[in-house]
Order: sequence, then C-alpha cells, then structure tokens
Amino acid sequence: MNLREESAAIAADLVALRRRLHRIPELGLDLPKTQAVVLEALSGLPLEVSTGEVLSSVTAVLRGGRPGPTVLLRGDMDALPVAEESTQPWRSEHDGSMHACGHDLHTAGLIGAARLLSAHQDELAGNVVFMFQPGEEGHDGAAHMIAEGVLAAAGGPVDAAYGIHVFSSMLPKGVFASRPGPLMAASDGLFVTVTGSGGHGSRPHDALDPIPVACEMVTALQTMVTRRFDAFEPVVLTVGVFNAGTRRNIIPDEASFEATVRTFSSEIGDQIAEYAVKTCQDIAAAHGMRAEVRYDREYPATVNDAAETDFAAATVREVFGEDRYATLPNPLMGSEDFSRVLAAVPGAYVFLGACCDEDPAKAPTNHSPRAAFDDSVVADGAALLAELAVRRLARG
Repeated sequence: MNLREESAAIAADLVALRRRLHRIPELGLDLPKTQAVVLEALSGLPLEVSTGEVLSSVTAVLRGGRPGPTVLLRGDMDALPVAEESTQPWRSEHDGSMHACGHDLHTAGLIGAARLLSAHQDELAGNVVFMFQPGEEGHDGAAHMIAEGVLAAAGGPVDAAYGIHVFSSMLPKGVFASRPGPLMAASDGLFVTVTGSGGHGSRPHDALDPIPVACEMVTALQTMVTRRFDAFEPVVLTVGVFNAGTRRNIIPDEASFEATVRTFSSEIGDQIAEYAVKTCQDIAAAHGMRAEVRYDREYPATVNDAAETDFAAATVREVFGEDRYATLPNPLMGSEDFSRVLAAVPGAYVFLGACCDEDPAKAPTNHSPRAAFDDSVVADGAALLAELAVRRLARG
C-alpha cells in the first residue's frame, strides 16, 4: 500500500472538510455541530462508533483482518474564544469563537486516517482506535474520555498512541518535528484573592488597600521563580488576569489575579505550589490582610516515549524524505492534555508546520486572531497517522 499517494487522492475532500469545520468552531466539552460532522464523515466506514456520555466525543474502532495489538490515533476538535480576523470565505461563522489552534486540521486529518486505514482493513493485524476529543483547551477532555473508557474501546489495552499538532508559525510548512522525552510542559493554575478594607481614594490610611498588596505578590512571584529554582530547571509563571476596583477614587475591598504555571517535573510542580501559596499568604499577612490562594494541578507534562519517537521520526523520513523531519532541541512551554494518554500508553506526539508565511518566525502564532493554517498539509498528516498505525501493528 502507498498511503501517501492514497491520501493525496483524497486531499481535496479533506481540505473541504477542514474548511467546513473551521466555519463552525465550538468551545469546551459540548461540540454538537462538530460531532455531527465527524459522525457524518465516518458514516459508511467499517468502524464501531460510539459517542461520549458527558462530552461530545467520538470513539471509532477499526478491527483488522487478523488479531494483533491496538494503536490509538487522536485528534482534538474544540476551538478557542477568539474573534477571528480573516477575510477567507471559510472564516468562523460563530462570533467570538475561532479554530485558532488548528484543531479543525487535526479532526480532518484523523478522519482522513480513518478512511485510509478502513480501505485496508483486511490487511491490518490488530485494531485502531480513533479518538476524536473535545475540550483540549483547558477542559481536560482527554481525562474525560479516558474515564469513559477510550483506552479500552477495542476490548483490551492500547499498545501505542500517536497524535499530531499543527503550528501556524515556528515550523516551515510541511515539516514534522518532535523529540524524545519531555515535549511540552505541565500546566497549573494559581488563583489569588486579597481581601482588605475599602475606602476613599483620598484617605488610604483609613483603609486596607488590597491593590498594591496584590501587585507586590505579582512581583514577588516573579522573583521567587528566579531565586528559588535552578536556572536549568525551566519554570514559567505568568499572571494573565488582574481584577480590582470600579473607580479611580475608590479603594476596593478586594483585588484578585490568576496565573498560569509551567513546569516539567512533578517535584518542581509540588515545590512551586508550596512556595507560591506561602508567598502570597505571607505578603497579605504582613500588610494586615488576608489572601485566599488556590493552586490547581491541571495538565501533566507531555512526555514522548523515546522508542516510539524514534519510530515516528524514521517513518517520516522514509515516507516523506529526510528534509521533512526536524528534532526539536528543547521542549515547549505550552501544555497539552494528550499528556494524559502518553502517561498511560507509550507513544509520540508530533508537530507539523502549517505556516502560510515563507518565514515562520514572522507568522501569527497559534491562538492569535490572525493565525492562519495552510490546509494543504492535512493530507500528509492523515498519511503519517495511517502509516504509524500500519507499521506499529505490523511490528506486533
């Protein structure tokens, strides 16, 4: 079989599907329109299809003609609360929502892989599970699907798992990239509310102003990162939300902020959880105030199995050519809930350049309202997923 050629033959269909999905971005765990499109696209294929109970997931199982291992292929389906800035005819029809992270390409690519593999069902020695997942963007959809049994959908354990993520920048169009070991960071959330005592802005001495205290915490947390952790142990803490006050001459009772924390080891995650909570509470106490601090452990680090990553890299080089694969020198500080799957099953997560610009460094990044993805790469993404499944099943 030549899956790359077969994928090229259905490329126009996959691009049309991707653009259809791009028009209807949906958020979180409930994606009824997206789920309906996926079910329609899978209709007629020799798959055992089921849907989620608490989320709009789709799980499809392809049983090969001979017994063998089980491979899982994953594509996430949800969008972002971003207002798209595009003049393309397939731009978002849902105001305030956009496929700014390329999940529409992931979904179309996984459907393509399902079509390719279904055409060779009798030749497969084992099973393939197709995991169409909602809620990657902060809703932990992977954990929900695992809880509902996606890893046992074929009747036994999954032996290997693979996924692809596209980028609108960073990589040249058509280039696959990955690395063994840590690939993406763990993501945690820090939530702080400082309670003081409000008053008139002209008489701060008669109040307990929580705003400068919360600001002091923000600064102290940045100092904590640089002074409590080894410079060679990456830690990122970014405050993305800060709320306080209603008018410039009113001291409010409360000030609050939220931060994202990125690390690569559970030990460092535990330490920063301890240090951050204590830092904020102690600063509040020093000013005669109270701080409510919550630290949420969210996604673990995405860690590629070394052998499976080498296998994926060798597959790319053999199918597409040496120049189509790059080994990343360092992991990324972004996070990903496919980490849940890779924590349970050996596998590999691979990036794919879908940049529309000749210079990826100048292109708008994923999550930007101007992010643009060259959907001509979808067919190659589908071909790689299918090749990984075929070769991994053949390996036994």
